[in-house]
Amino acid sequence: MTSEVVIDVRDKEISIALLEDKRLVEYQNEPRSASFSVGNIYVAKVKKLMPGLNASFVDVGYERDAFLHYLDLGGQFNSYGKYLKQVEADRKKLYPFSKATRLPDLKKDGSVTQTLTIGQEVLVQVVKEPISTKGPRLTCELSFAGRYLVLIPFNDKVSVSSKIKSGEERARLKQLIHSIKPKNFGIIVRTVAEGRRVAELDTELKVLLKRWDDAIAKVQKTQKRPQLIFEETGRAVAMLRDLFDPTYENIYINNEEVFNEVKQYVTLIAPEKAAIVKQYTGNVPIFDNFNITKQIKSGFGKAVNYKHGAYLIIEHTEALHVVDVNSGNRTRSENGQEANALEVNLGAADELARQLRLRDMGGIIVVDFIDMNVAEDRQLLYERMCKNMQKDRARHNILPLSKFGLMQITRQRVRPAMDVNVDETCPTCFGKGKIKSSFLFTDQLEGKIDHLVNKIGITKFYLHVHPYVAAYINQGIVSLKRKWQLRYGWGVHIIPSQKLAFLQYEFYDSKKEFIDMKEEIETK
Repeated sequence: MTSEVVIDVRDKEISIALLEDKRLVEYQNEPRSASFSVGNIYVAKVKKLMPGLNASFVDVGYERDAFLHYLDLGGQFNSYGKYLKQVEADRKKLYPFSKATRLPDLKKDGSVTQTLTIGQEVLVQVVKEPISTKGPRLTCELSFAGRYLVLIPFNDKVSVSSKIKSGEERARLKQLIHSIKPKNFGIIVRTVAEGRRVAELDTELKVLLKRWDDAIAKVQKTQKRPQLIFEETGRAVAMLRDLFDPTYENIYINNEEVFNEVKQYVTLIAPEKAAIVKQYTGNVPIFDNFNITKQIKSGFGKAVNYKHGAYLIIEHTEALHVVDVNSGNRTRSENGQEANALEVNLGAADELARQLRLRDMGGIIVVDFIDMNVAEDRQLLYERMCKNMQKDRARHNILPLSKFGLMQITRQRVRPAMDVNVDETCPTCFGKGKIKSSFLFTDQLEGKIDHLVNKIGITKFYLHVHPYVAAYINQGIVSLKRKWQLRYGWGVHIIPSQKLAFLQYEFYDSKKEFIDMKEEIETK
């Protein structure tokens, strides 16, 4: 199996696609200005205490207060509180962390009302993004995650991932980390650190320590509260940090700034793989070039076809996700209804495992498979689902089929499920039902080109249109495109874009930056 990552960077958002054997298996999209990402650290203020829940609501600057449970305060909450006061007491000289005092652990059976006060400042980290009507979920057990190590302030323990089975290797890593670990810090050694040299681990440890130092320095210098003091690395780098694998063949990026950022990161963690990071410079949109746009439009939505006419119906509710398996117009198997049901269900298990990763569906998922009467077939389906989910990084639990033919799955949820609307609203009438004659669409485009060249003075640009419209503009020896180039210059370029609706268009300048040419009068 070969894996590739394709990163599409646009003015307002960034999209990341993970392909396995050219098939889309993971997709993430978020605004470039997105905040409250998992891993961000804030100096925040306690807003409200909830004794009944043994929790508090904390102001981190989000429209809804964040949730902090007593058990999420962590054993070293008092140590953090004392050090925070010491840092804020002197705005000129930073109190060294090596001299910080570790206080006794917080009692696990304590009360939030006896520990926190309204208006108290606390250091918190986001562990769950805002989902639906809920604000972010917080913890006071801070951590800085790297590729090989996780740094935990106010903790002297060194832990090694349980997935590293070799006792000799575990002892080597523990001894090695103890020799380079500074005082008042704990370290978790991740699975990918197996076999790594001390120089590589020491380099990453220094990077993580600098992140902590920079965060505390920000606390000292600023008085604004709430205050973001550490922002998790960019989405592209954060995803690669967790996903990066030696089997990756290529990482394509269409933005120079993000390309340099990712190249630098890959060079740091795997110098021998730095050459796989490549900048995409083609004129065709990067997702169109790698056939991702088509897979997104066919992979999201309420109904998902998978093979031989069978399909899934996926519904999202506040409490859970519901999936219904349908055989559709599939031809029945010669071996009878039971064999037919098993084949459809096994195919559904394959597609469902992909859909869970693709949409990042979390919480409770209930799947209504086609009824099967043979116990061996039900067990076979359960084993198939478990095998398919082994590639999923999110923690999950799968229960065998119930007597009603339902399979229940729980999957770790740290951010809202990815829900891409694949229905296209008419870009010309915006749902009003009346548009200009489509026959005059190319005349409208020529008017835009004339305004762009003769009024604004932009002579080189890229006009993105639906592939069918692009084919019409390019057809013939003396095509419409050629006429425009003779009239307005050779800087006119027509680019087919699969993400656009039929009568939708977008202009980009020579630097690939969006030019807004829409006018209100077009919608009338």
